Amino acid sequence: MTAIRQNRNTRPRGFMTWNPRPDTQELLSQIKGILDEYSNYLPMTIRQIFYRLVGAHGYAKDEKAYSRLCECLNKARRAGVIPFAHIRDDGFSELQENYFSSPQSFIKTVRHAAENYQRDPQTVQPVRLFVWCEAAGMANQLAQVSQPYGVPVLSSGGFDSVTVKYDLARKFSEYEAVQVFHVGDHDPSGIHIFSSLEEDVKAFMVESETDIEFTRLAVTPAHIEQYSLPTAPAKATDNRRFIGQTVQCEALPPDILCGILDEALKECIDQAARNELIVKETAEHQRLMQWRTSSFQAQS
Repeated sequence: MTAIRQNRNTRPRGFMTWNPRPDTQELLSQIKGILDEYSNYLPMTIRQIFYRLVGAHGYAKDEKAYSRLCECLNKARRAGVIPFAHIRDDGFSELQENYFSSPQSFIKTVRHAAENYQRDPQTVQPVRLFVWCEAAGMANQLAQVSQPYGVPVLSSGGFDSVTVKYDLARKFSEYEAVQVFHVGDHDPSGIHIFSSLEEDVKAFMVESETDIEFTRLAVTPAHIEQYSLPTAPAKATDNRRFIGQTVQCEALPPDILCGILDEALKECIDQAARNELIVKETAEHQRLMQWRTSSFQAQS
C-alpha cells in the first residue's frame, strides 16, 4: 500500500500515513474493542459504533463527538488501522447486467448455482414475511438473520416515493397473507415514516384480498426502558405529534436487535413445514449434483 502525503490544509484523499494523538489512540482502542465484540454482526454503521461508545465508554452524545468519530474512522480506514469492510456506509448502489467472459465462465456459474441450490423457504409458510429497515446501512446486518428463513430485507431512506409504495402494494398483492416488520428510529420521523408506509401501501391495495399486517418491531418504548437506551428530546422545530424522548435505532446493540428480529420471525414460521421442505431440498440438491457431474464431465 502506497500512502500519499497530505497537505495539512486539505482533507485526506486515498491512503494516508497517520500518527494519531494519545486521546485518539484511546478512542481507536475502544472502537476496535466494539468491532471485536460484535464481529458476528459486521459491518457496523458509524452510528452503531457511536452508540456503543456512548453506552459502554461514556463517550459524549452530541454532534461534535459524532463528527469527531466520523473523522477518526475516515482516517483510520485510509491509514489501514481499521479494515474498510468493517464499516458500512450508505449512499451507493450499482445497477449492472450479468455478463460472462466465455462459455466456460457461464458453465462455472451454473455449476456454482447447482452447488448452492436452495428452495424458497417461504413457499410453504402461511404468511409471507418482509423486513423493512429505515436505515439502509443496517440492512445487511438484519439480512444475516432473515436470509435463512427466506425473508427479504427492504431498506429505505426517509419518506419513500409514491412509486416505491405502489410497487410494494402490487408485490404484496401476490400473496394471501403478508406480515411486514418495521425497524426504525423512535422519533417523529421514524413514527411517521412507519404510519405513512402502512397507510399508503394498504390504500393502494384497496382491491386486493391480501391479509396484510404491519408491525413496528424496533425501536419501541418498551425497548428504551428495557435496555436503558440513550435518549434525546425531539427537535423543537418538529411539530408532528410525538410523545416522549427520541431514540435512534442504532442505539440498540446489534446482537439485541438481531435477537429481536430472530424471535419475531420464529414466531411466524411453521417449523414442521420448514423441516419438510429442507428434506425435499436435500434430495433435489443431490439430484442436481449428479446432473452436474454427468453434464460437465462431457464438457471436459
